[in-house]
Amino acid sequence: MASPSVPKLWSPGDWNAFFGFGTNILVNLLVLTGLLRFVLKMPDDIVFGRILPATGLMLFLSTMYYAWLAYKLARETGRTDVCALPSGVSVPHMFVVVFVIMLPISLSSGDPVKGWEAGLAWVFIQSFVLILGGFIAPVIRKITPRAALLGTLAGVSVAFISLRPALEMFMTPMVGVVCFAIILASWFGGVRYYKGIPAGLVAIAVGTLIAWGSNLFGLNYAHMSLDNVTVAVSNFGFSVPLPAFGHVFSGFEFLGVILVTAIPFGIYDLVEAMDNVESAAAGGDSFPTTKVLSADGVISLIGCMMGNPFINAVYIGHPGWKAMGGRIGYSAATGVMVLLLSWLGIIALIASLIPVVAISPILLYIGMLIGAQAFQETPKSHAPAIMLAFMPHVAAWGKLQIDNALSVAGTSAATLGMDKLGQVGVLYHGLEVLGGGAILGGLMLGAIAALVIERTLDKAALFALAGAVFTFFGLMHGEAIGIAQSLPVASSYLVVAAMLWLASKYASFHPQARAHGIAAAC
Repeated sequence: MASPSVPKLWSPGDWNAFFGFGTNILVNLLVLTGLLRFVLKMPDDIVFGRILPATGLMLFLSTMYYAWLAYKLARETGRTDVCALPSGVSVPHMFVVVFVIMLPISLSSGDPVKGWEAGLAWVFIQSFVLILGGFIAPVIRKITPRAALLGTLAGVSVAFISLRPALEMFMTPMVGVVCFAIILASWFGGVRYYKGIPAGLVAIAVGTLIAWGSNLFGLNYAHMSLDNVTVAVSNFGFSVPLPAFGHVFSGFEFLGVILVTAIPFGIYDLVEAMDNVESAAAGGDSFPTTKVLSADGVISLIGCMMGNPFINAVYIGHPGWKAMGGRIGYSAATGVMVLLLSWLGIIALIASLIPVVAISPILLYIGMLIGAQAFQETPKSHAPAIMLAFMPHVAAWGKLQIDNALSVAGTSAATLGMDKLGQVGVLYHGLEVLGGGAILGGLMLGAIAALVIERTLDKAALFALAGAVFTFFGLMHGEAIGIAQSLPVASSYLVVAAMLWLASKYASFHPQARAHGIAAAC
């Protein structure tokens, strides 16, 4: 039996977390592989010979580092329940770098390699934003209410992690809903499966059997095909990452386009990682914020210089993996798995064998836990602040759905006109403004509301002032970084800051107000 001072590298619960987290990472790898091959039309020799091996190396370094941080914390505290931070390719950035940077440049130049180089330069710049930002993040975390940090994180969870898997499940219910029931019964209900087989593995196995079995009856629930398996086998082969310095610096010819998104999304990463560290602390595991953020930057930089155009990030979901028994080993094991899959060209084969809808319930489970944590780990009186922090993410999700639908129809909101959309109840401009820079917007709104509830109006005024500055430069409530962006919103934050500051000096409070700043009903 291990001494309390020497943490165990593997616990029984690590199997559950490994299959859950490992499949989460696998899904993201499958998605980015599809984007590279079918959206950017990137040649397979670059996708499987250069990009995926570099991505695998980055993920290996990241998961190993966070396993080491967890080992160190467990050794220092003598605790046996420390769970490593989850990490991987930043999913929002995956789509941003493909559709905002790589695709337009690929199309304008007629060369997908140029798009790849622009993506590498984008990650290069973002890496330094993260490295430098890591030194100021602890201060931000200290002065920001937990309701704001967890509230904006929960907004991301509901809008961009939970909704799509839930929709996919009910589009293919015989696979998705059944797999979700398997996970729900075990991870929430405590049901143990035969010989302790992890619920995540049971769900994936059952979903795969249903999907392939449906082919025998001509139903083909998840559109599985033997032809796809045959094509996937052709991508087998051993590939290691090679330095891509020349490609990185070639991408700097597109610097003007890159800076517009690289800086604000670098700040997005900063806030998101800070939120996720706070989420882990709420779950009992306090990791050093500066080391976490700086590591994300350094590891992303290494991956970028080897050919990976996707940023690394600490993932949302620590409480979920910890709740299912994850400790130290699940993170390291996932890193080894990803390295083997990406260097041996096995990812395409897995994509052809396992239906994605069998994995979707795991992501919904994580989203449920993160959303619940925002309310469970903050004072009850701060619930309205959490709901306010949700709003920008809901708006951003709504705008994305409208944009995608109109794009398929060959038009856009600007072409149709805001007035026409407004006549049928679609307040597109409102979604655009509220949802712009949603991570930062949710953080600011949640912080202002929480501090008002606590009656620390002078601090709330400072956050409103910060909101005015961020909005003025387009970091929130806007679509582009610049000067004098969203002036009406920036001005409104200034007025709010002045009002709150004056109220902190001269206002009196309702005599029947309950504790923690909740006013009694009039």
